[in-house]
Amino acid sequence: MAGGGFCRLPNGTVVVALTLNGPAAGAGPGAQVRVLVHAANRARALTRLRNLGMRAVYLRGNAQPPTPDEVTAVLHHPDGLLWRTAPQTGQELWHPIRALLGSAGYAGPARPAA
Repeated sequence: MAGGGFCRLPNGTVVVALTLNGPAAGAGPGAQVRVLVHAANRARALTRLRNLGMRAVYLRGNAQPPTPDEVTAVLHHPDGLLWRTAPQTGQELWHPIRALLGSAGYAGPARPAA
C-alpha cells in the first residue's frame, strides 16, 4: 500500500510525496522509495507518474505529506521528479526519476512501427 501526501505552495502548485515499492533493480529487492513530484495540481502530479509507467499510483489521504526539506529538493530540481529509498539511511541524496526507471528496464513510450 502506498503512503503519501501533498502540500499546496503559495503560488498554487502542489508537491506530492508518495512512498512506493521500488522496482527490484532500481533501489534493491523489496525496497521502498519516496517519490516527489512538483506539478500544477494533484491530478497532474499523478498523471506525470502514470505517464512514466507507474500505472497503479493513487493518493488517498494526506497521511505522509512532504517535509520542508523534500519540498525544497523537488523545487530546486529542473525535472520536478525525484526519488530516494525510504526510510532514508545515512546521507543519501535525491536521484532523478530516470535513474529509478532506467535501471528497471523502462524504455519510454512505445512508438508505432513505420
